[in-house]
This record gives sequence, C-alpha cells and structure tokens, in this order.
Amino acid sequence: MSIPAAQHYRAFLFDMDGTLLNSIAAAERVWSVWAQRHGLDVAAFLGTIHGARAIDTITRQALPGVDPEVEAQWITQAEINDVEGVVAIPGAVAFLNDLPGDQWALVTSAPRTLALRRLQAAGITPPAVLVTAEDVVTGKPDPACYVLGARRLGVPVQECLVFEDATVGIRAGEAAGADVMVVTSTHLEPMVTKHPSISGYEKLQVRRSADGLLYVQGRDE
Repeated sequence: MSIPAAQHYRAFLFDMDGTLLNSIAAAERVWSVWAQRHGLDVAAFLGTIHGARAIDTITRQALPGVDPEVEAQWITQAEINDVEGVVAIPGAVAFLNDLPGDQWALVTSAPRTLALRRLQAAGITPPAVLVTAEDVVTGKPDPACYVLGARRLGVPVQECLVFEDATVGIRAGEAAGADVMVVTSTHLEPMVTKHPSISGYEKLQVRRSADGLLYVQGRDE
C-alpha cells in the first residue's frame, strides 16, 4: 500500500466494478456468451471489457449488422440477472461508512439499474450522488463522468481524489485533473502506475480535518 502523504480533498469519487466491488466472474460469464455468439476470440476480448461502458465496448468491435444499443441492453439485462459471486472489495463497506454522505460519489460505467443491483449484492449502500452510463455521452477514458460527479457534489473535480482500478478509468481521472488512487484488489498481475495504490481498504482509514477536508491514512499511522 502506498498512499499520498497528508493530501486533503473536498470529496472522493469512486469507480464501482473492481474498485468498490468485485464483479469480474459475473461480468466475464455474460460477456463470454456474447463474444462466442459473435464469433470473437473470447480470451482476447475479455481483456477489453473492464472499466468501459457496454455500448462503447461493443461499438469498438465494429461488427457488421450489430446494433450496439440493442446489444448493450442485452448485456445489461443479463448482468442484472447474474450477480452470483459479486462481493465488496475487502474493507470497502466500513471505509464508505466512515465517509460523510455529501462528500463522496459513485462514478461508474455501468447503467444505473445494474449499478444498484450490484451494490445491493455486495452489501454497499448507494450514495446520494450516483453517475452512471446514461449520464454521459462519452464514457471513460473521457473525463466527463468524473467532472459531472464532482459538479453534483458541488466541488471542483481538481480538488477530488478518484479511486479507480482500470486503465480507462485512471485515464479519465487524470484527464479530469483529479488525483488518483489505484485499487489493485482484483488485478491478477501487478500494475505499473505512477499513482499511489492500495490492495484493499482494510488498512486504510479516512480522516476529516477541522476545515472539513478529507484525507486518508494507513491504520498503523
């Protein structure tokens, strides 16, 4: 674990899948079926799905005769129906419970219905501010989602800390001008990153300064 020393923020912005909860098994089950149906190399394709909106993932394939919007709706419904094995990242629930409700937001590439379903499955209470796939025209790595999350909280995005796990999301946080914390709990291989990182939230605690700003510390500090 490597955390920024004594940096203070107006709010925290969290990605969902891979950052607050682990939905990899469920997502890959659904996307494997879809990829097989469309004759794709499943193993190679699965490496491209994480962190991006379903409609963007499908559009990138440029498959003839395929309507990305229709296919994305199929993916969403299938993922809503399959939340087996969806669990919170270690320590995430307690960490979120320590945050003031008006100082954090969820910024996910998932559609709202799917986000709420997975949060419920993982035992995470949805925040007051939730930015989902429907709220932006262009998904991650475009920074619009994080800019919107900060705006809905009433704070500048440059004064926020973004928690992310996927490359496209990290790029979105960077492009927004926010600091980034990388969550590596679901990574099968080490990620080389210039950003501080945590494997989970169990050894992390949130603090609030006298002027209401948030910062994080290791529990042994």
